[in-house]
Amino acid sequence: MNDFEHKVVLVTGAAGHLGRAVARRFAARGAALVLVDVDRSRLAAAHGDEHARLLFAAADLRDAAQAAAAAQAALQRFGRIDALLNLAGGFRMGEPVHEVGDDTWDLLFDLNTRTLLNMCRAVVPAMLAAGGGRIVNVGAYGALRGGALMGAYAASKSSVIRLTESMSAELRERGVGVNCVLPTIIDTPDNRAAMPDADPSRWVAPDALADAIAFLAGDAARAVHGAALPVAGLV
Repeated sequence: MNDFEHKVVLVTGAAGHLGRAVARRFAARGAALVLVDVDRSRLAAAHGDEHARLLFAAADLRDAAQAAAAAQAALQRFGRIDALLNLAGGFRMGEPVHEVGDDTWDLLFDLNTRTLLNMCRAVVPAMLAAGGGRIVNVGAYGALRGGALMGAYAASKSSVIRLTESMSAELRERGVGVNCVLPTIIDTPDNRAAMPDADPSRWVAPDALADAIAFLAGDAARAVHGAALPVAGLV
């Protein structure tokens, strides 16, 4: 299936385990890829060498100027950005809300919200000029309601859902579809190490989440707007 053969897809958090699975899925479907992460060496270790249809952009997306530079690099190379996949984010838990320090609040909102805002600010004008595009954000199933000892994380990921809904309402009539996925625990080596007694067969495989993201980024989801799609595995 080469339904993305003539499309350019920008992926943030691309050196992570989910980023690798997403990049593989879109490459297999013919997309030209712009892969963004903080460190170029991590991108190279995860994805091999750059080539005509693969561009690396090293950027700290908490910095609006670096996000804009990553988008500009994509536009200079390929002339367009058809899909923006906001995978970059972070996780912390373990303290009740009244004990969470400002550093944790700032970290989680920077990683989960500001990176998304900065990339959308950088990419949406180009999509509007081109007549359309797709944006898929990664929220969290755990953000549908607050849970004990994870208030800051749930709040930061809940903001992803609300921003998705607001952007969809603003952009759908202008040809830009905006949706998000809400995974439960993703089956990564880090999560397996952190929860050695859990059953990872009940978690969400990165490849399965990549399939859901590819659906929302593709033409098959052209009538889907403002959705927050649970991807819950067997949890």
